[in-house]
Amino acid sequence: MALHAKAKAEAGYRFYALYDKIYRENVLAHAYAQCRSNRGAPGVDRQDFAEVEAYGVQKWLGELALTLRQETYRPDPIRRVFIPKANGKLRPLGISTLRDRVCMTAAMLVLEPIFEADLPPEQYAYRPGRNAQQAVIEVEERLHRGQTDVVDADLADYFGSIPHAELMLSLARRIVDRRVLHLIRMWLECPVEETDDRGRKKRTTESRDSRRGIPQGSPISPLLANIYMRRFVLAWKKLGLQRSLGSRIVTYADDLVILCKKGKAEEALSRMREIMDKLKLTVNEEKTRICKVPEGEFDFLGYTFGRMYSATTGQARMGMRPSKKSIRRMVEKVHALTAASMTWMDTTELIGKLNRYPPSHLYGHFGLVRLQGPWQ
Repeated sequence: MALHAKAKAEAGYRFYALYDKIYRENVLAHAYAQCRSNRGAPGVDRQDFAEVEAYGVQKWLGELALTLRQETYRPDPIRRVFIPKANGKLRPLGISTLRDRVCMTAAMLVLEPIFEADLPPEQYAYRPGRNAQQAVIEVEERLHRGQTDVVDADLADYFGSIPHAELMLSLARRIVDRRVLHLIRMWLECPVEETDDRGRKKRTTESRDSRRGIPQGSPISPLLANIYMRRFVLAWKKLGLQRSLGSRIVTYADDLVILCKKGKAEEALSRMREIMDKLKLTVNEEKTRICKVPEGEFDFLGYTFGRMYSATTGQARMGMRPSKKSIRRMVEKVHALTAASMTWMDTTELIGKLNRYPPSHLYGHFGLVRLQGPWQ
């Protein structure tokens, strides 16, 4: 909290001594507990939490602290797996070793309060006290205020495209401690290990070679993604586009909409392309479009925004509803959890999983209730 207060009070203040805070016993213990609660698969070394706990958590954390203090810490390669996306394609996900995840989380615990003080209100993702539901509510409010011409934007591989040099400049604006900057650079340049269908392992250094990309799935990535997206939001405001276009950006990680006054969306899209080009990011032209509400509708964070009709009176109104995609995903997930193949699962565990689906925003729309025990 002291770091956040200092950063909030002095926008230009740069922090000199942060590295020693990362390997403090209480910070590493908190970081381990956070990683433990998130579970997660093992990295390339196949070490899991059970192995660490059999070895002794305190001893294991002490050894990690020692490598950090002596500056001999080097991250392991990232294990890459591919998870299916809603559109049938595969999304690459990087799984760092448990040791690296704890170290990244400790760094995040130290750095997040500093950079949180700088993030603008347009950014909703991965921030304490902010969430996707709030972003959705703001979009609806802006539409009702008359900002009904919308740029529904999509960035091509945002996490994999962030340029290292520019990102490091954004970090150095607040951090002087070279050891912290070196730590982050090592994580950015980590090799990636993939296993093919025949079990053969291959390591590549694409991030280091291209000098782009942050490891999607690692604990530090959300903070780094927010820090870089801040550049776009600030550039938009600095150029006076919020005022001249009557516009408001609402962003959640790489999900982005720009709500404008009538007749201003075309110019907003053009200016967005210019700024993203300067930031060395690519606009996905196939998925980026202009939508004029209420004639048209668009999806954002699991909701469809546009003209709705009252179920009782049939009267038209501007509003939102869960998108077809989010409903389909919910149904598929609930179906998978309640399939005959899942009957082996303990009832309490199964109910706990079911209560996490559907997402909370669907409960109100469909009159669903969360199930409660005890279960016999």
